[in-house]
Amino acid sequence: MGGFFGVAGRDDCIADLFYGTDYHSHLGTKRGGLASRNGEGFHRHIHNIENAQFRSKFEDDLGRFSGSTGIGVISDYEDQPLLVGSHLGNYAIVTVGKINNLDALVARAFQNRTTHFSEMAGGEINPTELVATLINQGATFTEGLSAVQDAVDGSCSILLLTEEGIYVARDRLGRTPIALGHKDGARAAAMETCALPNLGYTLDRFLGPGEIVRMTPDGVEPCKAPGEEMQICAFLWVYYGYPASSYEGINTEVVRNRCGAALAQRDDAEVDCVAGIPDSGTGHAIGYANQRRLPYRRPFVKYTPTWPRSFMPQDQRVRDLVAKMKLIPVRELIDGQRMLFCEDSIVRGTQLQDTIRRLYDAGAKEVHMRPACPPLVFGCPFLNFSRSRSELDLAARRAVVELEGRDDADLAEYADDASDKYARMVEIIRKRLHLTTLKYQKLSDLVEAIGLPKCKLCTYCWDGAECPGKQT
Repeated sequence: MGGFFGVAGRDDCIADLFYGTDYHSHLGTKRGGLASRNGEGFHRHIHNIENAQFRSKFEDDLGRFSGSTGIGVISDYEDQPLLVGSHLGNYAIVTVGKINNLDALVARAFQNRTTHFSEMAGGEINPTELVATLINQGATFTEGLSAVQDAVDGSCSILLLTEEGIYVARDRLGRTPIALGHKDGARAAAMETCALPNLGYTLDRFLGPGEIVRMTPDGVEPCKAPGEEMQICAFLWVYYGYPASSYEGINTEVVRNRCGAALAQRDDAEVDCVAGIPDSGTGHAIGYANQRRLPYRRPFVKYTPTWPRSFMPQDQRVRDLVAKMKLIPVRELIDGQRMLFCEDSIVRGTQLQDTIRRLYDAGAKEVHMRPACPPLVFGCPFLNFSRSRSELDLAARRAVVELEGRDDADLAEYADDASDKYARMVEIIRKRLHLTTLKYQKLSDLVEAIGLPKCKLCTYCWDGAECPGKQT
């Protein structure tokens, strides 16, 4: 995945840039980067954050550069920001998204025989460098950014730090959010609204899908009007969005409480207590417990002082180890209990399987699981929130293969929660995880909990629904 933050101020903005970017640390695990501009030009710092927090890597850099405008990024993939010289002028660029037609766009760029790219490890092309190349083909920054939006199959949101301010461009279908805020003498753009209030910014509005603006200390200039179609990722509210953040004006924690309540309204399991799998399962569990008037408890305590983040480590073995070491069971709250857990989702199920085993080892009598979203039947082709190499890594898809004996089965019935095939798939997952019962959220209930029309949400990973504006 990834996240970014930009600030344009009349005075030095480095502190705001540093802390505003840090508030996006939960969205990526590979690289962190900052770029700023002052009277002497552009300054950039990039660090590896795979084994250390963003803040610890950049604190020593703060006294080494200054500027009144800057952009920062937490990246789960490539090195960013990039510094670019072009006929449009010098600029720094950060991007968030996923470019499915990267090879085709690179081949098209090579038709101009003066184009070249710097290879990343493994011979890959840096997607952000490709985006910069496409921008440079425009007569203006706005024209170039619009060309990127039209060309990319997938998603790509962009911040450009230029000599004339910061250009902010949301991806064509608004799969990722961008919020604008202000305080006296400064403007900010963020993917996570939780970055704004503690830095003194007031939230103004959210960019529309495909909208482009230019941000300066004096205001926000419209450059391209938003489009009509939106497909914002519904998984933001379920899983990877921060609880204190809002997207399209809808708070994440409120949605998670509503998701939990919806699960409870359809449930009659006899249990002694309700708990959440930390962290994102917590909000769902609170909603469930309140709706059913059951005790909410914390049978797992998360230890965070020294263990690095485990959102999406590149090495699955490290991810599993970190996830295990961070969750400490409280035997006194587990032994002899019939326990119901809310989880944001079941993706692969490998970590969850170990968590459930540890519950039984600590004396749990029963373990019931209530994921806050439907089974993930399809891999996400639009965002990099999962580093799975294959859709067959998904717990639901492995169950389908087990039932069908092949990996090319028609998945429509497995995505239909009223079908026999759906019930059989869920039963296989339940047995594999050694759960007493397993009931997933209905997609209709999830959509209602978010509060946007389904046509405005991307629900592809659950039902395979293609948006009307998909690139071909």
